[in-house]
Amino acid sequence: MGHIVTTGQRPRLALRYDMRAARFGCSHHELYRAMLDHLRWADRLGFDSVTFSEHHGSDDGYLPSPVVAAAAAAGATEQISIVISALILPLYDAVRLAEDLAVLDLISGGRLQLVIGAGYRTEEYAMHRRSFAGRFEAIEDGVARLRRAWSGEALIVDGQSYVVTPSPWRVGGPPIILGGSSPASARRAARIADGYFPVDPALVDVYLQACAELGRQPGPTNAPRPGASGRAPMFLHVARDPDAAWRRIAPHAQHESDSYAAWLAADGGSSPYSGTADADVLRASGRYVVITPEECVERVRSMGVLSLHPLMGGLDPELAAESLDLIEHEVLPALIDGD
Repeated sequence: MGHIVTTGQRPRLALRYDMRAARFGCSHHELYRAMLDHLRWADRLGFDSVTFSEHHGSDDGYLPSPVVAAAAAAGATEQISIVISALILPLYDAVRLAEDLAVLDLISGGRLQLVIGAGYRTEEYAMHRRSFAGRFEAIEDGVARLRRAWSGEALIVDGQSYVVTPSPWRVGGPPIILGGSSPASARRAARIADGYFPVDPALVDVYLQACAELGRQPGPTNAPRPGASGRAPMFLHVARDPDAAWRRIAPHAQHESDSYAAWLAADGGSSPYSGTADADVLRASGRYVVITPEECVERVRSMGVLSLHPLMGGLDPELAAESLDLIEHEVLPALIDGD
């Protein structure tokens, strides 16, 4: 690829996967094979990142093992950054997690990016016999243990002293970014984390203010890029005939939206998802975008990002491949500088 041009800077090119498999769609075996094919494709084309998210006990097989998936991604690629967002830290034994992530950092050659969160589903905590009420204290303790483990300092476990080996690829291990959805999470990130990626980017201002009050230099955030117009949709698909493609995509979009809406309604928090039986309403919401290659080029130039969720809701890999092919041969070349 040559130099990508938009309004002032190169767009960010990203993939993400949660590996949901709606019962009416493809098998997990097919989806995982397709995911690895996509990663090799994206690595060849110079994509910036791939993100794996985490949930447990979902009837559609939502990815429960992002560290394993990230290790597979590291083995299938050479350049792309590998992001786990968000890893639900309180569900893990912090010492064992420190070992697993150190090995993953070594396998990836330092390409691992880690966003941790507390989660919001009580069922997941019950499944792993963890205290939902104590999840924020567990975040603080877990971060402290990860940092100590990766620094080479001894950890005290049941009165015994242990040193975690091997050491990560990077001295001190990968940066620890905190996710969250409340002002309290922003202030927590300012105290204990290396950056902050909230659900609502408006919380970045709370984080920046808290950093200033603590005299700390802010770390990376997911605030919109300067000059970007609007927010990236949750799903984007490129097709010659968007209406025909949407008819195949709609059931998967409804499955994803309804699933997230049910989870977040039980949590009691605000949500960009809403349960709906009307595919036209869902499409009109702008969260699920199916457009032509030409429309995609204009959108990327305006927003500065091309973020893809190719297997959303267990989407047929053949349909996903049609979109990726158009992106490779018609969207990306239109963004390449003439030199």
